[in-house]
Amino acid sequence: MPDQSWTDDLRLAHVLADQADAITTSRFKAVDLRVTAKPDLTPVTDADTAVEDAIRTSLSRTRPRDAVHGEEREDSGWGPRRWVIDPIDATANFVRGVPVWATLIALMDGDEVVAGVVSAPALGRRWWAAKGSGAFSGRTLLQGTPLRTSAVGTIADASLSYSSIGGWVDSGRGQQFVDLLRDCWRTRAYGDFWSYMLVAEGAVDLAAEPELALHDMAAVSIVVTEAGGRFTNLDGVDGVAGPGAIATNGRLHEEIVERLALED
Repeated sequence: MPDQSWTDDLRLAHVLADQADAITTSRFKAVDLRVTAKPDLTPVTDADTAVEDAIRTSLSRTRPRDAVHGEEREDSGWGPRRWVIDPIDATANFVRGVPVWATLIALMDGDEVVAGVVSAPALGRRWWAAKGSGAFSGRTLLQGTPLRTSAVGTIADASLSYSSIGGWVDSGRGQQFVDLLRDCWRTRAYGDFWSYMLVAEGAVDLAAEPELALHDMAAVSIVVTEAGGRFTNLDGVDGVAGPGAIATNGRLHEEIVERLALED
């Protein structure tokens, strides 16, 4: 069970995730799914906006004093407590019928993430964590299995997950990333939220992406750190301020930051 101070918020996040799952599963592979392109040319569906609107409506009733930051709508509210929502992480997968997508819901207190839920109903999986209380995976808040990152201590023995190589080239760290890929024991592009959940489970030892938004990182970050791992930006600064993200089992972290550093 999570620390009592965040129990009510984590329970609410699960309720919000249940609402999101009902919407996303009903629209997944729907023949009338509406897809448009945002200004950055990434896809958005009617399911994305429906989920965010539903969560915002619920929060307006249950946490009216809290701020809300989401991917698809303008920020609302003010104050130190802020809910961060990604209604469908990996929308491109959702659109193409690939079942690897999830709703990400996090609560921040100031600049710190204090609770998070990652729900992937098409995979039949859900992960969650609260500050100081550990990370879990399972069906319900009361029946979670504790998560723990791996004990792998060398890059040569490590499994790395990523999303794409193109972004690394654009970031100026392309060669560093390719060299890291070559030196790892195993590499797979599981991508998006799933890379980080696999780190938290100990199935993968490190994951990294060169460019992410707050809504991409908030919920996954606390699951990784509460599972015993570390989550930083590309420069090794803990937290979700970016640029990009590196998540590891903790043992590999400093070396990965050094390997991916920009060249002088």
